[in-house]
Amino acid sequence: MANSQAVIDSATNWAYAAGWAATKRMPERAAQQVFRTAADTLWWQNAGGVDQLNKNLLRVRPDLDANELNTLSRAGMRSYMRYWCEAFRLPKMQPEQINERFELRGVELLDAALDSGTGALMIPGHMANWDLAGAWATQRYGQLTTVAERLKPEKLFDQFVSYRESLGMEVLPLGDPDVMRNLIERLRVGGLVALLGDRDISRNGLEVDFFGEKASFPAGPATLALVTGAPLYPVTMHYEGPRTIGVVHERISIPQELPKVERVAHMTQQIASAFELGIYAHPEDWHMLQKIWVSDRGKR
Repeated sequence: MANSQAVIDSATNWAYAAGWAATKRMPERAAQQVFRTAADTLWWQNAGGVDQLNKNLLRVRPDLDANELNTLSRAGMRSYMRYWCEAFRLPKMQPEQINERFELRGVELLDAALDSGTGALMIPGHMANWDLAGAWATQRYGQLTTVAERLKPEKLFDQFVSYRESLGMEVLPLGDPDVMRNLIERLRVGGLVALLGDRDISRNGLEVDFFGEKASFPAGPATLALVTGAPLYPVTMHYEGPRTIGVVHERISIPQELPKVERVAHMTQQIASAFELGIYAHPEDWHMLQKIWVSDRGKR
């Protein structure tokens, strides 16, 4: 069994490496067509997380009939595969191309926070191209720290870390015993920390009301804001033509009137409510192919 898993891990690692290299060499239009075809194939075969995507999108848009939901989920898979195509090609983009392809509406909020020396927490979801947003932020502010989920095989995780580091990001591995301490240090010296906020990987998150049902969101972003006092901004994203558009939502307030134990839960609910606005407006660009609702995930 161990040898069999080693073969699978090696094949997976090779496939990603080969795909990465090939996509960067292809003309952009040809690469986009390849990934669009892959998206349609996965959708027709109901593979690659399509079934869960349908369930998630139905919660966002329960008003849709079966045909309308199919149209939305197919567009969702195309958007998801577009993200991968762009991610593979991102390391070869020039700085001016990154600036042309990403726009952050409400950027003055982040500018003010970082200029004041307080640091800032930027909390995007799995929407449009969050790697492009990270590359853009690194160019604008000179640095950005984020956290990455450990992937199997280990060599694949190392590739993703190297990829993001090549874009100028500092990447801390999720599960490292010092990860929270390091994030706190980055914020206290005025740095920018970006954490994806719509998926509780640890399964130790907080339950929030999300599109009318209980979902599990990570508690880390609110905890960091509470400990450091750094301003916390949810960011939603969507595609407009060739560009990724980010929208900075209002700063998450810290409810001082609540007991400390309840503050993180209240702040995490505010993040979820901000995400609802962006996802409802552009559900096809929410790349959530995993289970986040409690009823789907079952007991912890």
